[in-house]
Amino acid sequence: MEALTCKIKSLNISEKKGTIKTPRKELKLNLDGIEGDAHAGKWHRQISLLAAESIKSFEGELGREIKYGEFAENITTEGIAVHKAMPFDRFRAGKLELEVTQIGKKCHGDNCEIFQLAGKCVMPKEGIFCRVLKPGTLSENEELEYIPKTFRIKVITLSDRAFHGIYKDKSGPLLEKLSKDWFTSKTYLCETSRTVIPDEKELLEAELQNAVNDGYDIIYTTGSTGIGPRDIAPTIISNFIDLEIPGIMDHIRLKYGAQKPNALLSRSIAGVKDKTLVFSLPGSTKAVNEYLTEIHKILMHSFLMLHGIDGH
Repeated sequence: MEALTCKIKSLNISEKKGTIKTPRKELKLNLDGIEGDAHAGKWHRQISLLAAESIKSFEGELGREIKYGEFAENITTEGIAVHKAMPFDRFRAGKLELEVTQIGKKCHGDNCEIFQLAGKCVMPKEGIFCRVLKPGTLSENEELEYIPKTFRIKVITLSDRAFHGIYKDKSGPLLEKLSKDWFTSKTYLCETSRTVIPDEKELLEAELQNAVNDGYDIIYTTGSTGIGPRDIAPTIISNFIDLEIPGIMDHIRLKYGAQKPNALLSRSIAGVKDKTLVFSLPGSTKAVNEYLTEIHKILMHSFLMLHGIDGH
């Protein structure tokens, strides 16, 4: 697929927050943001971007010309609708790399110089915010390459019988489909990889570690979560993860166990390893549907927290 790019029309900074920014021909960016700009710091909204197309359309509402930087955007772009980007998407210029952290913001109204002068502001709806992942220098008229985030998911089915071909794995393919459907509904790209292994400790440990080493965003295991002699997933995963997230699995057990008490026998576990979310699910397709319904409700907020982005 051909890379999407936008042109930098203006680079703008201000020494005080909530004030109009003035253009510069070049900006130096470090891991705290733009040198000399009021929004620099160790937080997720270091740099703001706004498309020239958004400014142009807003001129009709105000009935006058709007100068670049007047809405306090650091980077004025042209060529793509930047407000349609999503958190975790990236912009790259040479070695420099920015990560999108937030779309839009709360307007400060009367406390904002921009609002006082213009009466309205386009930033709350069409401005986006980024943080610096890799420092560098930006120049006016330079191009930024837009790189949409692709979430990568590893699905591991644990089943002696499915591995030996006694029956067909159904929960693994369903996990793949439901995951892809959900990320697509959020306008994200999604890639999955699936494998079937027997209920063997060493094999599961190897699959988990390889998935983390390969940078997968989520690992789902399905099967081997009960109290049978070969149900190993919860114990292995508990020893593997850095942090457990007990609330989500407790909630699911209680919700569905209220109707079917057998669901309370599941030892499913959720947690974090490095920057990867890990969830062990029961092996039935019904359970996969039920568990993902609840997991998807907290999934994006989990990623924001995991990557130090304030999504509140």
